Amino acid sequence: MNIYHVDAFANKAFEGNPAAVIPLTHWLPDATLKAIAAENNLSETAFFVPTDTGFHLRWFTPSVEVPLCGHATLATSFVLFNELDYDKDTISFETLSGDLIVKKKDDGFIMNFPAAPPVPCPIPEGLEDAMGVKLLEAHVNRFCLVVCENEDDVKNAKPDHSALANISPGDFILTAKSKTYDFVSRSFAPTHGLPEDPVTGSAHCVSAPFWGARLDKTVLNARQVSMRGGDMICTLKGARVELFGKAVLYMKGSIYI
Repeated sequence: MNIYHVDAFANKAFEGNPAAVIPLTHWLPDATLKAIAAENNLSETAFFVPTDTGFHLRWFTPSVEVPLCGHATLATSFVLFNELDYDKDTISFETLSGDLIVKKKDDGFIMNFPAAPPVPCPIPEGLEDAMGVKLLEAHVNRFCLVVCENEDDVKNAKPDHSALANISPGDFILTAKSKTYDFVSRSFAPTHGLPEDPVTGSAHCVSAPFWGARLDKTVLNARQVSMRGGDMICTLKGARVELFGKAVLYMKGSIYI
C-alpha cells in the first residue's frame, strides 16, 4: 500500500500537524487499520476508499478511531489533489460526522465542517490545577473549552497530562484572545491517546463559533500555539464552519503487511 506523510496546517515542513494518508481500494479489517495507525504513531492516520459520489474517509489515532479530524482531512485532500491527480473542483467525503466537502483554493484547501458552538458550564473540578494556569470560564461541546486571561497564559501553561486524563470530559481546548490573531488555542485529547495535539481542525469547530460570538466576527484568524504551531482561517456559515489551511508533503513510501 502507498503511504503519504503530510504536514497539515503548515506553510513548510516540520510545522502544523503531521498525518499519514493511505489510499485503499477496499476496506481492510478494523484490526489491521488500528495496527497500521499504531505502527505509524502519528496523531492521525487517514484511510479512504472510492465511492460512487466521492470517498469514504476514516481517521485513527494510535489507539482509537475518531468521529472527526480536520488535519487528516486536509492531508487527504492534499494527497488527492496534488499526488493522485484528482481533477474535480470539490471532494465529498463520507465520514462518521456526515458528508464533508473540501475545495481547493489557491495554495490551500477549504474544509466545510459542522459547527459545534459550546455552552457555558462550570469549570471542572481539578482542571485549573491540572492545566497549571488561571482559568476564567468554561464551555462545553465535544471539547471542554476553557478561557485564559491572555495568550501568554495559553502558551506558557504546562499541563499535567496524567491528571487531565482523569478529568471529564477528557478533551480540552485552552484558549484566549490574541493581539496578533483573533484567538490562540491549544488542544489536549488524552482520552484519544493524544496528550497534546499540534493543530486540531475539529477543535476549531468549537472555538471558532465561541470566539465568533464573543468578538462579533464571522471570519477569524486563528493559531494553535503548540510546539509545532499552525495557522487557519475560520469562516462561520450558520450551522457550518469553513476551515482554510495549507499542507506540505513530507514523505511518501510503501507499507508491506
